[in-house]
Amino acid sequence: MILEMTRPTQGGLRQERKLEAVSNNLANASSIGFKKDVVSFDKAFRARVDQDFTQGDVIKTDNPLDVALGPQGLFKVETPDGIKYTRNGNFSLSSEGILVDKSGNPVMGQGGAVFIDTLGPNTSVNIDEYGQIFLNNEILDTLDVVSFENMERLEKTGNNLFVYAGDTADEITLENVKVEAGSLEQANVQVVEEMAKMIDYQRMFETYTKSIKTFDEIDSKAINEVGLFT
Repeated sequence: MILEMTRPTQGGLRQERKLEAVSNNLANASSIGFKKDVVSFDKAFRARVDQDFTQGDVIKTDNPLDVALGPQGLFKVETPDGIKYTRNGNFSLSSEGILVDKSGNPVMGQGGAVFIDTLGPNTSVNIDEYGQIFLNNEILDTLDVVSFENMERLEKTGNNLFVYAGDTADEITLENVKVEAGSLEQANVQVVEEMAKMIDYQRMFETYTKSIKTFDEIDSKAINEVGLFT
């Protein structure tokens, strides 16, 4: 009977882990640049959570500091915990004129943190398709857009940021960077698809729960009946 109880228990735990991932995806369906979680299991039924880095839909915002990346690449930002990576290009200028993300972390250019002095009259800032940043048509810097050969080593750390679980020397500088200024990449979460998965996982979870309850009742009955004849 123990074996019969083990199988639905393992199945229920797998469905629960899938439900957690789908719930997180749905909760972040409106987060700029969010990459959905994908759960898989090895032969020992250990859960593995990977990120799906396929590109989300790109929408126009007409904000010159909003930047959407093409299918490849990650922006680099400098956080109190070191360099992290993101697909969220919803940038702005700090009071000091530093280009920052929504959490106030400096966005990295190829020359370090990007400083844009817009205090002068009639100043204009724009970013071209190669990630070059211009102030009044004079180039200031180029966004530092990188990638990794093994994207599976990128781990989420919150606030739509990733940390690389390895040597930062593994960074690959992309030569053909595709940048779309005045636009933002949406989360690559298809709400209808994720809702369908949630319903399916929930039904399977309930099926496993019922199986566990049935085996538990059979087990209890067997113990009680044996007790009557001893």
